Amino acid sequence: MAFDPTDSSRVRLATLAQLAQAGAWQLELAHDRPEHLLIWITRGQGLALLDGSRRGIGTHNALFIPARHLMALDLGRQSYGQALVIPHALGLTLPEVPLHLRIRDVTAQTELTALFEVLGREQNAARPLCQSAMACYAELATIWLRRQMTAGTLPETRQTAARKLSRAYSRRLVQNFANGESMADFAAALGVTPTHLTRVCRAETGKTAAALLTERTTHAARHLLGSTTVAVQDVARHLGFGSAAYFTRFVQQQTGKSPSALRREAQARAQPKSTTPPADGFRPAS
Repeated sequence: MAFDPTDSSRVRLATLAQLAQAGAWQLELAHDRPEHLLIWITRGQGLALLDGSRRGIGTHNALFIPARHLMALDLGRQSYGQALVIPHALGLTLPEVPLHLRIRDVTAQTELTALFEVLGREQNAARPLCQSAMACYAELATIWLRRQMTAGTLPETRQTAARKLSRAYSRRLVQNFANGESMADFAAALGVTPTHLTRVCRAETGKTAAALLTERTTHAARHLLGSTTVAVQDVARHLGFGSAAYFTRFVQQQTGKSPSALRREAQARAQPKSTTPPADGFRPAS
């Protein structure tokens, strides 16, 4: 049964708006992805959840998020950024941890912008061997990334006990959020009390440990309901819910809609819109 329909076999370039075509929840809720992301912000500012900590991000910031690491992005409406989606199977030499780089050197800014532009042209042209070319450009982008790391672009971050615990919780969340474990179960596995874990996560991420677990589960539920035809009861079971009824109540509490309504809404959004004008030639005012 295909629970993760994402096509993670192709290099692609997408705007952040395209990564959230089904709604802002696709980026704003805590989640992880099967592919690596290299994100280049060229306008605006906002907040990012990376590796168990909250970061302020802005213009000329680059984010690298390895596959299966907890993330979330909350950007202002006027912000603009692009994401290079790199398949895990491509086998490029990449950092193993999320990175946040503030790129102040104009030459470095120009280099990454140029790489993204040529990737976009290659993708849009869809010529023969397009994927081979994009894989080569993706490798150049990863070389750019590693050069910035050696140039000292990375901000200094103190590895406090709180930060280490928040990171450990985030990584355990990715692995076990669908196992039916409660936040208290996660705390016990990490050797701390639920109260302490809650306090640390709120300080490091701005959200409680329970809220992060709820967000990750909600994201998975919306993703599976919107992009598969798997029966609701099977989605519930896959996400660790004891019954379809409990799953339905959870989805309604988090989204205000039933699982079936979310699925219908996603299907309607996915339907191509007709561009054929009415028979009388009338077009409504825009």
